[in-house]
Amino acid sequence: MLLSPRLTMALLLVAATLPAQTTPRQAPPPAGTPKDFRVPPRRTITLPNGMKLTMVPWGRVPKVALSLEVRTGTIDEGPNDITLSAVTADMLLEGTTTRSPQQIAREAASMGGEVGSFGGSETTTIRGEVLSEHAAAFVTLLADVARNPRFADDDLARIREKHTRDNAIQLTRPGTLAQQKFREMSFGAHPFARMYPPDSMLRGFTSARVRTFHSTQYGAARAHLYISGVFDAKAVERAAREAFGSWQAGSAPTANPPVPVARRQVELVDRAGSVQSSMWMGLPVADPSKPDWVALSVTDALLGGAFGSRITTNIRENKGYTYSPGSFLWTEKGTGLWVEVADVTTNVTGPALTEIFGEMQRLRSEAPPAAELDGIKRNMAGVFTIQNSSRNGLIGQLQFADLHGLGEDYLASYVKRVMEVTPEQVRATAEKHLDPARVSVAIVGDRKQVEPQLGKFRAIVP
Repeated sequence: MLLSPRLTMALLLVAATLPAQTTPRQAPPPAGTPKDFRVPPRRTITLPNGMKLTMVPWGRVPKVALSLEVRTGTIDEGPNDITLSAVTADMLLEGTTTRSPQQIAREAASMGGEVGSFGGSETTTIRGEVLSEHAAAFVTLLADVARNPRFADDDLARIREKHTRDNAIQLTRPGTLAQQKFREMSFGAHPFARMYPPDSMLRGFTSARVRTFHSTQYGAARAHLYISGVFDAKAVERAAREAFGSWQAGSAPTANPPVPVARRQVELVDRAGSVQSSMWMGLPVADPSKPDWVALSVTDALLGGAFGSRITTNIRENKGYTYSPGSFLWTEKGTGLWVEVADVTTNVTGPALTEIFGEMQRLRSEAPPAAELDGIKRNMAGVFTIQNSSRNGLIGQLQFADLHGLGEDYLASYVKRVMEVTPEQVRATAEKHLDPARVSVAIVGDRKQVEPQLGKFRAIVP
């Protein structure tokens, strides 16, 4: 029987007034014990010229990820070479002595993938994913891109202009300006302090300078090829020996870890009329090679690194000062920083700093409840497993462990070590590393409104 629309509406209204039938809510089952990550068996060999090759069989899908890491980047730039390493990395895909950029792209596409080049602070990476049957051929393509770039003048002019435009856009963003100021405050004259060159410097990069940077900073002694997925190991090793075996060793990787400033500094960059203050703040902590690294990672997650962390809960959920604050551990080889980043409403810049410093001090003086810490540790264990659940994710973890010399068992034992961290270890770690009096603070905001709020934070004597 069909009901009229009027009768149907009446029945719905009556139903809405009836008391809801409630079913007792069942408690979710208790969480299981996180399991250690099982690292696939890997094999690392060193070629006669010093280049390393790590092969990690992973998964069943017939694809393979390949990542050539060269130990060079910002760390090898002089004061007149700001971003020269990034320009060089971009130029690698602009053609080789035997292949045009179009040919590079077409060859990679014919293998079911693509190739990318990415510059960084200490490493430059050339990588891609292809179908398994083309793994050996892709090794040959990567070798040509890394070893034989043509560095043509017209290509360089286009890359320079791209960097100029990108830099101009970035420098309009308050968060970028805050990061730039924080790096200057923390790293002083070290290359890591420098982010954006003047346009005149950038446009002064010539093909000869790029070629010289490549010839002096790229070499087999700085190179490590990682391969993960489904592949023919013998064919890949043979291709690597043929493609890279004649590469000159060159110099060893640059060893120049910065010594970040460890005292209270507060710098304010004026952005008149801004409705928000963008803040970068932090201090030196242990780097990943130190014994308390895992405990420090857990401490960071509880304090500000996880979405349910104390700082986030305080200034986002409870106070409403900001939308997306967060902390992280900034690591370079031999160097570590704890960093908190937040964009807060202008008129609560000072109160936000008060709450952040207060949470740091509270964690230094009181061990966290076991239940709170347990939730953080379980989240970290789950995130770690997810990070290793792809070919490129696994390579990224291996690269991190190798860069910092963490040993063969780091990945396999990580979850266990996280779960063993105790509340008292967190408190002791915070007391050792997270002293508010040693924090540098960079703020970009409206000086007229923000400066009056900063007096008590400037008053700390180192």
